[in-house]
Amino acid sequence: MTTIEGACHCGAVRWRFNGTPEGATACNCTVCRRHGTLWIYGHEGEEIEVSGEAHAYARHGSESHLTFNFCPKCGCVAWWRGTRLNKEGRRRMAVNVRLAEPEVVAALPIDHFDGLDTFTDLPRDGRCVADYWF
Repeated sequence: MTTIEGACHCGAVRWRFNGTPEGATACNCTVCRRHGTLWIYGHEGEEIEVSGEAHAYARHGSESHLTFNFCPKCGCVAWWRGTRLNKEGRRRMAVNVRLAEPEVVAALPIDHFDGLDTFTDLPRDGRCVADYWF
């Protein structure tokens, strides 16, 4: 098992991913494309541990199924968190791998998700996280 850690620019908000992600997701929804995030997924308290005082933004107000959580000091988006538990009583989360050290996540393949129009996964095109830095 791999451990990947990430932190906002000022270091006040941190996350840890315990596991080996299959890839990092680039989403083109109205929020993700503005933040330029790349996500790896897990469950709160299992694969994903978070620390620090983050502020939450609910995309569609109180009806939202997730919140985007960011550092109130430097503004970095660190994770999204599901607002509801699933059938097994687990909460889905994703952390922004752009907050990890580059050499740790550079080779992760990119998965594309069309969160804008079709809400579907798109085929991989051979790019990895390092390709998104330039």
